[in-house]
Amino acid sequence: MVTVNQLLGQKGGKVVSVGPDDTVFAAIRKMADENVGSLVVVDGDKLVGIITERLYARNVALKGRSSDTTRVRDIMETRVIYARPEQTVDECLAVMITKRLRHLPVMDQGHLLGVISIGDLGRSIVGDQKFTINQLVHYIHGEPG
Repeated sequence: MVTVNQLLGQKGGKVVSVGPDDTVFAAIRKMADENVGSLVVVDGDKLVGIITERLYARNVALKGRSSDTTRVRDIMETRVIYARPEQTVDECLAVMITKRLRHLPVMDQGHLLGVISIGDLGRSIVGDQKFTINQLVHYIHGEPG
């Protein structure tokens, strides 16, 4: 079973963030520049929220608000569900499906270690399945693994 810590080790722990007082426009621009669908919102070194493309669409675009004047704090989700490094990919996938999340920050003792996406989890699971299939094919054909 692959853990979140192992997954972060493979993908890297780069965290793209914004502050709560940044404009939503700046946050959306950063998402586009970094090719990500969410940003963690940090105040100093403390995780205070998360902003996603979905939150932008629902709370700015559909409500006719201006992304130039709306602050991240006004639309961010403050009840952040997060993963712990020792959790498995399967556990995180279950949470993400149940809660309809696409991104999970990874926290350890109050420290932000990274962010994993549902795509990261999918790639990990597919990689494990390919490895298992390859091992089974070698076993069936009597070849060394």
